[in-house]
Amino acid sequence: MANTLSSDDRKMEIRNILEERDDQIKDLLGPEGTDYTDEQREKLRSIVNDMMDYREMARFALADKFDELESEEQEEFTELFSKIIRDQSLRQLDIYRAEVVYDDIEVDNSSAKVTTTAILDDSRIPVLYRMKMKEGEWVITDMSVDNAWTAESYRRSFQNILRRRGYDALIENLRRRAEQAT
Repeated sequence: MANTLSSDDRKMEIRNILEERDDQIKDLLGPEGTDYTDEQREKLRSIVNDMMDYREMARFALADKFDELESEEQEEFTELFSKIIRDQSLRQLDIYRAEVVYDDIEVDNSSAKVTTTAILDDSRIPVLYRMKMKEGEWVITDMSVDNAWTAESYRRSFQNILRRRGYDALIENLRRRAEQAT
């Protein structure tokens, strides 16, 4: 079980998981300029997003309002939020072709922070992951590319909409954005 592993073993476990995911993505992406079939796009979407804990990200992004919602409302919010993020993740495919250098992995009980650098052409882009152990598996609860955390960025945006226009306006906005997602 993961909980009986030493801190160094857990760091290696996390690194192996992320490296395997990265290799799968690179194999599927192929060389720069490759066109993708719908089937390849769907596989990419799955590999890129399967480690993401969208419910945790949605809870963080909506803050206290998430716990005030009925369970059906939480499910709808999480589904719309995840659809938007999944769509967004496939718009930046070049970053997945980058060489990845693992700079640091910090493990604290059942949570971890992974600091990497993606090297693409002459650019060095910091990519960080916040992870936690959930049901025996490491999942990503937030991700930062070039110093922009996904859930944190949405949290600022959502809180602004909630303050100015309320939850109904926010959920309508998410419904429209999710409809436009591919």
